[in-house]
Amino acid sequence: MTTDTMSIRDMCLTFDVTPRTLRFYESKELLFPVRDGQRRLFTKRDRARLKLILRGKRFGFSLEEIRQLLDLYHMNDSQETQLSKTYEFAEHHLAAMESQKAELDEAIGELKTQMEWGAKKLAAISKDHSAA
Repeated sequence: MTTDTMSIRDMCLTFDVTPRTLRFYESKELLFPVRDGQRRLFTKRDRARLKLILRGKRFGFSLEEIRQLLDLYHMNDSQETQLSKTYEFAEHHLAAMESQKAELDEAIGELKTQMEWGAKKLAAISKDHSAA
């Protein structure tokens, strides 16, 4: 292995992904490893793309959105188009995440209230049983 390429095993160890994940991203034409017989060798470009894919997934971007962003990289406009589109997607996902967080905060508050009520009810029942 040269320092310019990594095997599928090395990619899995480096990025904490499975071989199946790498093959899936390859089948979706997000990664383009070089073939050496049966072996897949991942280039620096593939490693950079995988970092962006994993970051995008963590932020809730769909694979199609990630593909669009990766495809915009080579537009020769100092990445203005890519950055602009990334910002647009990020605004959308941030709003969705903040909405989900608000819903979760509300549900957590309601659950805590119900649990407090349940604890008081159980304590009262236990007290009644021990008094009897």
